[in-house]
Amino acid sequence: MSSMDVPADVPKQAVRAAVHRPPVTLTWVTLAMMTTASVASLRAAPTMAVYGLACVFLYLLPAVVFLLPTALVSAELASGWSGGVYRWVSEGLSKPLGFLAVWCQFAMTIFYYPSLLAFVASTIAYIIDPSLASNGVYTAIVIMVLYWTGVWVSSRGTEALAGLSKWGLIIGTLIPGTLLVVLGMIFLGQGNPSAAPMDSSHLLPQWTGLASLVLIVNNFLSYSGMEMNAVHVSSLKEPAKEFPKAMFLAVGMVLLIFILPALAISWVVPASQLSLTAGVMQAFDAFFKYFHIGWLTPIAAVALISASLGGMLTWLAGPSKGLLEISRSEGYLPPFLQKLNKYGIQQNILVTQGIVTSVIALGYALIPDVSSVYWIFSTITTQVYLIVYLLMFMAAMRLRKNKPDHPRGYRTPALGLVCVVGLLSSLAALCIGFVPPSQFGGNSVLQYVVIVGGGLVILGLLIPWLFLKFRKPSWQTEAAREEEATS
Repeated sequence: MSSMDVPADVPKQAVRAAVHRPPVTLTWVTLAMMTTASVASLRAAPTMAVYGLACVFLYLLPAVVFLLPTALVSAELASGWSGGVYRWVSEGLSKPLGFLAVWCQFAMTIFYYPSLLAFVASTIAYIIDPSLASNGVYTAIVIMVLYWTGVWVSSRGTEALAGLSKWGLIIGTLIPGTLLVVLGMIFLGQGNPSAAPMDSSHLLPQWTGLASLVLIVNNFLSYSGMEMNAVHVSSLKEPAKEFPKAMFLAVGMVLLIFILPALAISWVVPASQLSLTAGVMQAFDAFFKYFHIGWLTPIAAVALISASLGGMLTWLAGPSKGLLEISRSEGYLPPFLQKLNKYGIQQNILVTQGIVTSVIALGYALIPDVSSVYWIFSTITTQVYLIVYLLMFMAAMRLRKNKPDHPRGYRTPALGLVCVVGLLSSLAALCIGFVPPSQFGGNSVLQYVVIVGGGLVILGLLIPWLFLKFRKPSWQTEAAREEEATS
C-alpha cells in the first residue's frame, strides 16, 4: 500500500496495521455466499414477473453472456492488479479512462438510490396505506427523507454497518423469497389457476419488436457488482480451481433467488395490475389474504425494508470513497469535494450527491406513473454502469496482450472470446436501453430517448469530461505530489 492509496488524513498507525495484517483465507463456498449477498435481491422480481414463464429465459440469457464473463474477467484483473476498476482500466487503457470508469461506478448510484428507495417507499405503503404505493408525492418525500438520513448515518463513520449485507441477505431476501415461493407452490397445488400462462408455448417472450425484449436490460443491472467480489480471489487457497467453482455456485444461487420469486409473483398478480415498485408486496398481500394470514403483511414489509436500507447504508459511502481516494492522489476533483469530516468521511461528496438525488426524486412527484419513473431511473443507472464494463473488458484484452507475463493468481480460459461476448452483450444492452418497453407504448418515444440519453450523456460522459478539462495541479494533495516526485 503506497501513500497514493491512502488519504492524507488517515493515521500512520492505521496504515501500518493494514500493511501487516495477516492474509485472510476464504473457502470457495464462503466467496460464493458473499457474491450472492452482493448481487441477489427481490427488488427486481416484479420487473421480470410481467413476462411470466419467459422470465426464466430473460434471466438465463444475461447470466450466460454478461454475468459469467464479468465474474471471470474481473477475477483475472483483481488477481494481477490491486486497486479495483480504476487501476485495471488505467493500466490497460489510460488514466483518464480509468477516471471515467471509477466515476461511472460512483455516478450510477445517483439514479440507483432513488429507484431503490422508491421500492422501499412502496413497501412502507403496505404498512400504512397500500394506495400510497402509486402516489408520486409520497414516494418523493420518502426517498429524500431516507436518503438524507442515510447520509447523516454514513457521515458519522459507523462501522457497525459492515454486517448488514449478510443479515440483509438472510432477513430481507432468503426468508421472504423462500416464503413467497412456498406459498405460491401451495397456491397452485390447491388447484388455483396461475395468473400468467405456464405452458411450454410461453417459455420465450412474445416477439412484438425490440420493445418486447427491453426489460432484459434491467437484468444487466441486477447482475452488476460481480467485479466487487473479485478482489477476494487472492484469499482463496487455489484461485485457479476454486474461483470458477465459487462463481458457478454463486450464479446458480443468484438465478434461483431471481427466478423463483418472479415466477411466484406471476402466479398470483396479473401482469396488467403489477407495479414495478410494489410488485413483491402485491404478491405477499394476495397470498396472505388467500391463506387468511394477513397479519404477516407488515412483517414481510419490514423484512424487505430492512434489507434495502441495510444495502443502501452499506454501499452509500463505498463508491464515493473509491472516487475520493483516486481524486486525492491524481487531482481529479476540486479540493472542496476532497475534504473529509472529523470522522474521516467524504461528507461533501455525499451531500453534493444528496442534492442531485433529491432533485431526481422530484421526478416521482412530477410524473404521474410511479412505475414509469422507476423504470426510467433503473435504465439510466444501467446505461451509466455499462460504461464501466465496456472499459473493463477492453482493458482486460489489452493487458493480456501487452503484459502477458505479469503475475496473475487466476487466468481466464479463452479470455479473448469471453471479453468479446461481454463487450457485445454490454453494447447490445446499451443500445436496447434506448427503446421504450412495450408496457409504455402509449408514451412519447422521443421523450423517453431524450430522458435516458440525456441522463447517460450528462452524468456518464459530460461531467467527468469537465472535471478532466478543468483539472488543476493544485487539486492533487501534497502527499501525492511528493510521491510522484520521488517515484
